Amino acid sequence: MSHQFTAFTVLLKRDLMLAYRHRAELSNPLLFFLIVVSLFPLGISPDPNVLQNIAPGVIWVATLLAAMLSLDNLFRSDFDDGSLEQIALSAHNLPLLVLAKTLAHWLVTGLPLLLVSPLLGIFMFLPTEAIGILLLTLLLGTPILSLVGGIGVALTVGLRRGGLLLSLLVLPLFIPVLIFAASAVNAATSGLPVTGQLYFLGALLTLALTLSPFAMAAALRISLN
Repeated sequence: MSHQFTAFTVLLKRDLMLAYRHRAELSNPLLFFLIVVSLFPLGISPDPNVLQNIAPGVIWVATLLAAMLSLDNLFRSDFDDGSLEQIALSAHNLPLLVLAKTLAHWLVTGLPLLLVSPLLGIFMFLPTEAIGILLLTLLLGTPILSLVGGIGVALTVGLRRGGLLLSLLVLPLFIPVLIFAASAVNAATSGLPVTGQLYFLGALLTLALTLSPFAMAAALRISLN
């Protein structure tokens, strides 16, 4: 068990170090997220009431699209240089290793979106209570996007032009997260309880953490054969 944990830690540090060396590429999803959200007041209306009503859906749709933009980086570079095959052939637990890579992906893509979202919530005139719920939904929802999206990436990593297929595979699976997360923020804006939506997101996260690493490992073995 200690060897498995050591392999998990080493792979996590390796991916974070590689991400730090390619900071320009990592900034693309965050910049895309900021640009998409900031364009809505210009394209629809600067009226605070209008922006407050559409803010939860806008921020969460931008989050989904930014996650899609960064997903291909999860396994692509390792597949191109052959290290992904070495990871799959190693004696360590492959689901645990892909979980380490997914955690690294979330830390460099999902976490920055989470940190910048309060500023966008203020920009879209969300009340303070709704901004807190927005942060909580992003904390629960963005790891789901990385975990579920990782399954699609693992299935398409061997394809030269798998971007469209990846979108078709994972976007339908993202819809429940979008519905319940945006609904929770809307309910908080109206002063309604949000416990049900948050419990559902928590259940989805638990399910994704439990099953996605095994699904990713199986998909990688299929793609590498």
